[in-house]
Amino acid sequence: MLNLLSVREQVYEYLKSMINSGELKSGESVDIKLLAEKFGISKTPLRDALLQLEVDGFVKIMPRKGIVVASLTLEDIKNYYEIIASAESFIVQKYGHKLTENQIEQMRQFNLNMKEALNNNDFNGYYENNINFHNIYINLTDNKNMLKILKISKERLYDFPRKKEFVKDWELDSVLEHDNMIILLKNKKFKEAADYIREVHWSYEYQHKYILKYYTENV
Repeated sequence: MLNLLSVREQVYEYLKSMINSGELKSGESVDIKLLAEKFGISKTPLRDALLQLEVDGFVKIMPRKGIVVASLTLEDIKNYYEIIASAESFIVQKYGHKLTENQIEQMRQFNLNMKEALNNNDFNGYYENNINFHNIYINLTDNKNMLKILKISKERLYDFPRKKEFVKDWELDSVLEHDNMIILLKNKKFKEAADYIREVHWSYEYQHKYILKYYTENV
């Protein structure tokens, strides 16, 4: 059972990497038989991995059509924004008092790294520092279910597939929003910081013009 679970998890991560790279594209069918032969495994752990991918929103199991890579609609994007906004604002308001000066300084440094990455047109560097920035306060909670939902929601928005190009004006606005968040957190204005995250930084309506521009090719 433990070995089977390990195989399932490995297949799950590998299939996600195929979607991330664009090897498996949105709307494309997933051939279970071909993948089982490729991995050299039975169909059981493969099916288990695909069922988990469906639960997490990466694939859809369609009656009489088999398994297809899930597309990302504007409704999906709006839903993910609302999930992330609600969770992150909740964490900041409830656990913001746990932030140390050192952690706030780390957030400031990650944001500086993001600005430098933008100057170098390095979106991967920008993205990694952005994740690190948010994780500083997200990890104040030990609610593993919430952390998992946040991780998967962000992966669905940005990683499947990971686009090589980016909307620079959006990212420049985002680092300025981070500056505002840092000021509020440093001044221990946790409710105001939570409101700002929900109503500005992760607001689908507020970010709508950029969302339309970034996802034009995907929706």
